[in-house]
Amino acid sequence: MVVVVLVEPAGPLNIGSVARLCANFGVDQLRLVNPRCDPKSRESRQMAVHAGVRLETASLHSSLESAVADCTRVVATCGRLDHGVIPLQNPDQALNWLMTGAGTVAVVFGREDRGLTNEELRICHRVLTLHSGESYPSLNLSHAVAIVLHDMARLGQNLPPEGERSPDPASPAQLSGLMEDAADLLLDCGFLLPHTREARMAKVRDLLHRASSRTEEVAMLRGMVRQLRWAMNAKRT
Repeated sequence: MVVVVLVEPAGPLNIGSVARLCANFGVDQLRLVNPRCDPKSRESRQMAVHAGVRLETASLHSSLESAVADCTRVVATCGRLDHGVIPLQNPDQALNWLMTGAGTVAVVFGREDRGLTNEELRICHRVLTLHSGESYPSLNLSHAVAIVLHDMARLGQNLPPEGERSPDPASPAQLSGLMEDAADLLLDCGFLLPHTREARMAKVRDLLHRASSRTEEVAMLRGMVRQLRWAMNAKRT
């Protein structure tokens, strides 16, 4: 199942248009993270036309991580060029990978005015950018959703058999749990300092994303971190 996630959408016309696009391309779930307008306003309903049910059933979330907590694969969209070291993929690369996942998969779109933060991009497994002009790469929110859903429908016609698909990576929530435990350990042993914690752990998360670390691998690493923490505390007592 595919879900569309909008992070802090501000325009009721955009939300209504996206609801209609979800109906156009058979996407049953729309998830909204801290919307900055009423998603069920008259303007939203007018743009949704006959897809008002998508507005009625849209779920509200307080954070991106909670919105994708049940998703096995998550792809974010990015129109900015100043993304730092976060690798960007073209739609075919990112969406082919997304569509071969089992269970619920999500495609995430950012704010109309400033997209997604680097921290939010790192919650997602992969990041795609559309082939827009370098001088003005940012697209209207609903236009970007239309392009991505159209590409997903096109690519979905040629998916490999289920037995030939790659294993799903660990979920964003599982990675976040490992990052928190590892950061606490590394602070305790002096490898990290409070002011370097965020930047260094972001690099570790990028590494685990590139490795497509699976659930059992992240669980093993988290177990190692917790055992090391226990051993350090036991030695002190």
